[in-house]
Amino acid sequence: MSGSRVLVAGASIAGPALAHWLSRRGAEVTVVERAPGLRPGGQAVDARGVAKEVIRRMGLDAAVRAARTETAGAHTVDVGGNVLETFRAEDDGGDGYIADIEILRGDLSQVLYDDTRARVEYLFGDRIAELTQDADGVDVTFAGGDRRRFDLVIGADGLHSALRAMVFGPRERFVRHLGLVLAFYSVPNEFGIDRWMLDYQHEGRSAGLRPLKDPTRAMAMLSFPSAGFDVDHRDIEAQKNLLRERMAGLGWQTPRILAHLDSTPDFYLDQVAQVVMDRWSHGRVGLIGDAASCSSPMSGGGTGLALVGAYLLAGELAAAGWDPEAGFAGYETRMRPYVEANQEIGRLHVQSRDAAADAEPDMEALMPLIERAINGVDLPDYAGVPDSGASVSPAAP
Repeated sequence: MSGSRVLVAGASIAGPALAHWLSRRGAEVTVVERAPGLRPGGQAVDARGVAKEVIRRMGLDAAVRAARTETAGAHTVDVGGNVLETFRAEDDGGDGYIADIEILRGDLSQVLYDDTRARVEYLFGDRIAELTQDADGVDVTFAGGDRRRFDLVIGADGLHSALRAMVFGPRERFVRHLGLVLAFYSVPNEFGIDRWMLDYQHEGRSAGLRPLKDPTRAMAMLSFPSAGFDVDHRDIEAQKNLLRERMAGLGWQTPRILAHLDSTPDFYLDQVAQVVMDRWSHGRVGLIGDAASCSSPMSGGGTGLALVGAYLLAGELAAAGWDPEAGFAGYETRMRPYVEANQEIGRLHVQSRDAAADAEPDMEALMPLIERAINGVDLPDYAGVPDSGASVSPAAP
């Protein structure tokens, strides 16, 4: 067992998933999260293909499936609510438009936290204020005043990663806006949503509703095109005003959805963007998940990238004897083709919104790309690498 001390920034999905695998490989793991606790709710995220195998190897298949949204499928509708097209959760072996494993981001985060909290240190309400690294380690000063030294520091703090900006450079150098803005928030289920997601699209804008495990609530989803995006991601009132302005006049259930904007407890809005970097590591500092390679929500693959990346990063570091140069290099080599396929899917989905309504995609050309985005990465067994075994702390029911 290595005893390597690893600090992970971010406690959403990539961070706790990485903590699971690092601790199983023998590292002493600390996760720091600037929020005061786990953030509930959020958009529905999916696990497809190879990501489902990672969940199985984590010993969390039952816990994750128990927390699913249990969405039966999706209907695209016209302005009058008439069904135009139907997608079912069992399509494509559960790896289709509506995945067999679909779960709210906050619920998946809770499963991962419950799994790791007995053997991983979590520091909520704190963040990395400063860090300096040398050949042997990284000295970290936390905003709360604590100072510690770690062998490795990994940023799993999302699209707006503060650690990435601190170590690699300003966000403008890496974040690529794709010309779309998404918003999610829960509303009272006055719409009769029951296991089926509804989606209405018109001239580049969309409004949708999806079921939640609590039948009295539904998740609203809104999107609109925007060539630029200069609203602070923490200025909630400015974001709500922008959403009202850009969604005005859209039909179907949009006015009723917007009527709940001020009372919702979990509003989220952000640009659809990707993170493109030549390298995901610098010395003893690395990046994972959206911080390293966000593929955007339009790819449907961000959760897969986080889970698979966590498995590979911990495995490659352990296989390299915790040498950061070799470990990070192995991780990047294995992950890049998988990342690039998912990012291409994300770009194509945004572009398709601008295409003519009657334009049909070339599925023969798309299918190999989709397969690479779902299954296009090998999961080594890492024979001979320390492994303490499957999940050891019970997940919450």
